Amino acid sequence: MKEELLRLIENNSRIDLKDLATCLGAEEAAVANMLQELEQDGTISGYYTLINWDNTDEEKVDALIEINVNTQREVGFDTIAERIYKFDEVKSCYLISGAYDFLVMLEGKTMREIANFVSSKLSPIEYVTGTATHFIMKRYKDYGTVLGAKKIDERERITL
Repeated sequence: MKEELLRLIENNSRIDLKDLATCLGAEEAAVANMLQELEQDGTISGYYTLINWDNTDEEKVDALIEINVNTQREVGFDTIAERIYKFDEVKSCYLISGAYDFLVMLEGKTMREIANFVSSKLSPIEYVTGTATHFIMKRYKDYGTVLGAKKIDERERITL
């Protein structure tokens, strides 16, 4: 039942407790306790709202930065990742397979701000051997949600 609960709230974290209980065929108190357990053990790490910033006046730039590192006996990927993800600008940090070791998502006010972060904070880390920065120009789909999709008018047409 925990996995089913996680699937339900992954798609809609605002679903009402009563509705969750109905979907799971369980008592509200049991679902509330299960949610609390999942939060306490770290399975549920947070709740987020997906915002389409293109619909606001907020000016910001998101970038994906691929990073190559040179690990050493005393310093592995986890240690290097911790140094990187502690920066406030870093929204996400992943260890990845392929040509690069890490993928970092960054948020800034301008492209120059992102460039300054890479040159003054990221590149000086002694284990970083190379980076490639990619700016997000437009989001079409994020976390399974299509952004900016045209709404279909489902009203019936009336002609005179």
